[in-house]
Amino acid sequence: MRVGVYIDGFNLYYGARGLCGRGVAGWRWLDLRELPATLLTGPGAHWADSSISRVVYCTARIKGAGNQSGQHDQDVYLRALKGHSSVDVMEMGTYVSRVATAPLATADKKQRPVLTTPSWPLMVRDSNGDDSPQATFMASVARREEKGSDVNVASHLLLDVLEKRVDAAIVISNDSDLEFPIRQARERVPVGTVNPTRSYLAGALAGKSTDGVGDHWWHQLTTAQITSSQLPVIVGKLSRPTGW
Repeated sequence: MRVGVYIDGFNLYYGARGLCGRGVAGWRWLDLRELPATLLTGPGAHWADSSISRVVYCTARIKGAGNQSGQHDQDVYLRALKGHSSVDVMEMGTYVSRVATAPLATADKKQRPVLTTPSWPLMVRDSNGDDSPQATFMASVARREEKGSDVNVASHLLLDVLEKRVDAAIVISNDSDLEFPIRQARERVPVGTVNPTRSYLAGALAGKSTDGVGDHWWHQLTTAQITSSQLPVIVGKLSRPTGW
């Protein structure tokens, strides 16, 4: 069985950072072919007699204007992935910086936003001098975000399935925007949906193992799986960046 792997790069990166720790070394130098391969072997393995035949990595290049070291380290990593044959297709989206304005909020246990309202020692009064306990605080913040990876993941997944390049697919993302393409893929081939974050699986990506052609599965990555699926420290003339 030929298995295609479709990776939302930024979803995987921030998910792994949440699992392993932002300032912790040992998880960024990730081997993108080895990681999904571990799900097809050993105890509880899925899809007997299957192998990874195609790895599609969808990401975007960091802009060096505001993060030169990050741009350099990412460039080393992308070249190492190619040098180690860890990916077959590297599809680039765009990385944008902008200012966003939104209500101030904190996250609940399911990472849903809870709006912040006035409480002592910081209160809000209206023009009459009366307390306004239901007021919201607005914050303007700088945001850097990637655009296009979800569309690229969806496009490559459906093209490969429809053109019969793969017999099964693994999608590594917890982005609910992928609900439609994943649902359509499940009608045609078995699909493994891998949540790379510590959050709950996005409800839109859930389903039944018997949907469509059946034999689908779901998995939540662990810290151990990430840290044990690393590239060699040296790949050709490239070395793992310090702190990685």
